[in-house]
Amino acid sequence: MAMRPVFLPKRSRTHFVLEAPVEFQWSAGLSTSQKQKSIASLHQAARQRFGVRSPLEVSSKSASPLGVALSAFNLRLQLEGGEHATVESAFQASKKFAQAGPFPELLEASSRDAKRDPRLRDSGPLVAFELLGERWPLTPRTAFYDWLYLKALEQNQDLAAQLLQHDLFTDIEFNPERSLNCQARSCALYVSLHQAGLLEDALSDRARYLDILLQAKL
Repeated sequence: MAMRPVFLPKRSRTHFVLEAPVEFQWSAGLSTSQKQKSIASLHQAARQRFGVRSPLEVSSKSASPLGVALSAFNLRLQLEGGEHATVESAFQASKKFAQAGPFPELLEASSRDAKRDPRLRDSGPLVAFELLGERWPLTPRTAFYDWLYLKALEQNQDLAAQLLQHDLFTDIEFNPERSLNCQARSCALYVSLHQAGLLEDALSDRARYLDILLQAKL
């Protein structure tokens, strides 16, 4: 058995996203077929626990073409400076460490190469994010990553429309003990903001976006 978090677009007085650990049967092995067996087991457990109808795995291991397209390694956005990059490359390029960064040249790198750049491990502690001269603090946690992801969805309306048909999101590769940001959580946040009628307002301006998140105490 294994445990992974699932993410539901459920607005409460304190959150836009419900994150809950779910136990499921793990299928050992690194192949995509084994990962998809684990995903199917996780989704079945989530259906039984939460009564959801349409869970979506958001990763390159997803059996759904939509889930693969929504992977941060594949989802692309155009930045205000005109640059095009995947969400993953833009996120890695924006990291500002105590001794180095940001790394705008990573905007042109593949997602895999950007994530593996050795400078991301050898430049001291992460102190902020900086993209096109705009600096983001480390708190609220996940705010910068989610912003990139939400803006990418705003620019890919066909994918966004399909995303809204789902009611729970997973990422089989995400381990909360090793990582903080999660594309499945970003998807749940998008749906939750849409359902609350706050999506357009949140995406209109960085300050308004942060204000909405802080009001929800994310």
